[in-house]
Amino acid sequence: MNEKFGCEGCDINNNYGLLYVNECNDGILGKEYKIKACPQYQVKQPGMEYLMEPKPIFDNYNYKGSGKLKDKVAIITGGDSGIGRAVAVYFVKEGARVVIVYYNEHEDAEYTKKYIENLGGQCLLISGDLKDSNFCRMVADKTMECFGRIDILVNNAGVQFQQKKLEDISNEQFDYTMKTNIYSMFYLTKYCLPYMNKGSIINTTSVTTFYGEPELIDYVTSKGAIVGFTRALATNLATKGVRVNAVAPGYFWTALQPSCWMPNKIPTLGADSDMRRCADPYEIASIYVYLASDDASYTTGQVFHINGGQYKG
Repeated sequence: MNEKFGCEGCDINNNYGLLYVNECNDGILGKEYKIKACPQYQVKQPGMEYLMEPKPIFDNYNYKGSGKLKDKVAIITGGDSGIGRAVAVYFVKEGARVVIVYYNEHEDAEYTKKYIENLGGQCLLISGDLKDSNFCRMVADKTMECFGRIDILVNNAGVQFQQKKLEDISNEQFDYTMKTNIYSMFYLTKYCLPYMNKGSIINTTSVTTFYGEPELIDYVTSKGAIVGFTRALATNLATKGVRVNAVAPGYFWTALQPSCWMPNKIPTLGADSDMRRCADPYEIASIYVYLASDDASYTTGQVFHINGGQYKG
């Protein structure tokens, strides 16, 4: 892997909230830290990966599949970019066929589809609004029409908006965040379940749920709801052969970050983790493979923390 920290154009005279930044973009925030990206901002969510600099690393070329998901069909929401793209690529390497559900990030989605097809995999793209229950029903129906089965559901799509205090969160934003992050999960799971004969559901929550990020109150609320949904559904479905687990990422370099945070927050993402850096999507994809595969046959109702030591659950 040629992992790159820092990027051209970083102002070494600006400490971006760090105590010190030297000419190599090494920073200190009470401990050593590597700046991964310069300040940048995207005005709309969901963000676009093709606009990011540097580009997130979503595939470890040294990762070789071993058929763990051979002939399985997986639906991945938010699979056009970021963590979802990395998961889709790893699933395909393990033999799965994937359905990528996304909103309007067409350029990112087409890139992901082409990348998967170059690996010899099959990928169906479905664009639409997961807040719409009818669209979620259509996703399940179209997957069955195309592939004839649903084995894995990865509920990964989400949005987050930075606000300094509760009073700054409009009623419209709160409603939008909840409907995008948790209503959509309920709808899609509900319509996929009748087609799942055993299998695995994997929900993406967040490290912010466990330490309570003060500038993402509505987001943290929605991600906490996902933890409760995961645990209750896992118990409900345990005897039916469907496993339900969640993954709680720390700070990963995805389009969610520059489309949420103020620009000067970007260089310090991950600074408070033990590993002192922001992670790339490929570094989390294998836990989704584990949870989707028979390796996790006795694992349900769990939350897996992948955060560089920022939170120890």
